[in-house]
Parts: sequence; C-alpha cells; structure tokens
Amino acid sequence: MRKKCLSVFLAGVLAVTALAGCGGGNGGSETTAAAGDNGTAAADNGGSADSDAVFKIGGIGPITGNTAIYGTAVQNGMAQAFDEINAAGGINGYQVEYSFEDDVSDPQNAVTAYNTLKDWGMQMLIGTVTSGACEAVVDETYADNMFQITPSGTSLNSIKNDNAFRMCFSDPAQGSESAKYISENNLGSKIAVIYDSSDTYSTGIYQAFAEEAETLGLEIVAAESFTADTNTDFSVQVQKAQDAGADLVFLPIYYQEASLILAKAQEIGYAPQFFGCDGMDGILTLENFDVSLAEGLMLMTPFSADAEDELTQNFVSAYEEAHGETPNQFAADAYDAAYVIKAAAEQAGITPDMSASDICDAMKTAMTEISYTGLTGKEITWGEDGEPTKAPIVVKVTNGAYEFM
Repeated sequence: MRKKCLSVFLAGVLAVTALAGCGGGNGGSETTAAAGDNGTAAADNGGSADSDAVFKIGGIGPITGNTAIYGTAVQNGMAQAFDEINAAGGINGYQVEYSFEDDVSDPQNAVTAYNTLKDWGMQMLIGTVTSGACEAVVDETYADNMFQITPSGTSLNSIKNDNAFRMCFSDPAQGSESAKYISENNLGSKIAVIYDSSDTYSTGIYQAFAEEAETLGLEIVAAESFTADTNTDFSVQVQKAQDAGADLVFLPIYYQEASLILAKAQEIGYAPQFFGCDGMDGILTLENFDVSLAEGLMLMTPFSADAEDELTQNFVSAYEEAHGETPNQFAADAYDAAYVIKAAAEQAGITPDMSASDICDAMKTAMTEISYTGLTGKEITWGEDGEPTKAPIVVKVTNGAYEFM
C-alpha cells in the first residue's frame, strides 16, 4: 500500500528557531534549536526563495502489518511537523513536500519503497522505522549519498554509514542503560530475560544488557528466547522465569509479544516487576488488550504524552485532534526528526535546487554543529557517528497511563 501526504498549511503552529553562535561563517560554531519556537527564521528568507522550488523529503515505515502502530505514528508525527514548518515559512524560506511509503517492516519492501521515493525526487529521508528494514536501506542511501535520519531504527547497523543519523538510542545503549537503571534503583535481585533471538533489535539489546548486568553484579537466572515462528505461546518461557525465582523480567521485545507474556504471567499467578524498552511503547493502545495487565510495567522511552511542558502538551493536543488518539514515542521521534532536519538545513544554508548528494554533504557537517531541544530530549547533540547524546527516561504504567520515574 502506498500513502502519500502532500504538505498543507495549518494555523497557530510551532516551529524551530535556529540561533547560530559566533556568526555565520565560523567553523565549529554551534546552532541551538528548540521545537515549538515562533518560526520566524525561515520566514525571513521568504522574499528570496523561488516560489516553485520545494524540498522533497520522504519517509518509510510500516503502515500495514504487525508493527503498523509504529509506522503510522511516524507518518503522522512527520506530517504534523512539516505542516507546522510550512505554515511558519518553511525551511530557509522554501516549502516542504513530503511523501511516505509503506515497507511492512520488511527489508525488501523497504528498498522498493526507497526506490519509489527516489523516483519521486526525494532529497532527504526520514526512516526507516524498524531496524531490519533500516539496515537494508542504509546501504542504498550511502550509495546515493542521500541524507538519512531514522526516528527509531535502533540497531548499530541502522546508521553504519556517515550519511545516516538517528533520533533514538541504539540497541546497546538501551540494554546497558536498562541494566544500570535496574541496578541503581534495586528493582530486582534475580533477573530473567525473554527475548526474540530472530530479531536484530531484541538480540542487540539483550546482549548489551547481559554484558552490563555482569559488570554490575546483577544475577540473570534465566535467559529464554523465542523466534518469529514461535511468538504466540510463551508458557515455557514464563514458567522458567517463575521457576528460577526471578523477581524482575526484562523484556527487550515489541509490545505484541509482551502483551501475551503479561497475560500468561497473570494466568499462572506470577507477578514480578516487568521492565522493557522502547519497543514496548504502544502496548496501552493495542486493540483488545486489557491494560490492567500492564499495571506497574516499567519501560525506557524518550517521550511521555503526560509530560506537563508546553511543547509536549501542544503536540499532544494537535495530534489527538487530528488522529483521535494519543501519540506514542514513535510519533514524537518523527516529529523531532523533522525539526532536526529543519535546524540542520538552516545551519547548512541548503536550498532545493541543490542535488541530493550536495545536500547530504552539507547536512552531515551541520548535524554535528547543532543542539536540539524537543519532545524526546533536551540539548541533544550528534557525533560524526550519527549517534545522539541525550539522557534516558524511564516511565511506569500507573492507572493505565505513563508516569515519569
């Protein structure tokens, strides 16, 4: 399925203001950008912009299939940001046209989606959403020297080339940070892990978690795996965790499988502390899921719709009005990724008449010069390796909603 979103204007919106430090031509100067500022910087350049020229920015992710909650959220968050940016004057005075392609979280489909967007004239890419698909596309973008920022591709290989950046934490970072948080807060003395051995995301987090747990002296009493072919019945894994006396179960998996594990644990009367990562986000909106099963669940996530800051509340309000549901972290990551593109593009001074390759060269440098504050972190910066530097956030499900810890 192919869905295309063309940019439209919205009133009363947010944008990024880029404030260059030490003047425009100085190498190594840093730009600070914050989502939600009055977007006058782009509008000021409007008089010199060619009204027929537009930036063409593509997105790729699953909007059908088992992980459609992720891709649909990314599509919606990206669209919301670019509509706001356009209404505030665009990027460097130029409007943004955007298009989103469905990859069904499949590597081959992701490459097909990428080629479709190239034929459309894409100059920069937000995507893809899941790690496996992102790994398939990252070599394509490298060959074309196309700038790429993934909102949620967490595997190391998702951004292995110098043209690729990410908005989220990597798998190893999630694994090691989870172990540190569990240790520092004494959440469990005996830990079980249930992970998907057929999935890059899950195994990457598990391996980093296990290494850090050993360093910290955490005892892993059970490490039970499953695969994509055996992800419907978790009786054995849950029973082994209980038999091993685990008082905390670490779940570096997606919300669909987690919902089944939580149900199975309740069925056998097993009530440990459950702790997950960003793939768990979406469990509270899973159709036909009893959210009471998730009560007390903790997860590492960069975003909570219940945060009280003005930027978050404005984003959530607009998103709920447009889509009839509360945004998850994937929507927030995509929204921030769009504004990061704006901040870096304005730092680099790019224009739509530049080739995608020239745009990419300019953006690669600019990404290491900006500092961004948005929905998913404060004062986020990027290194040449494409990795963001930001503080992790942990939330707990309380009365069916996220509570910051």
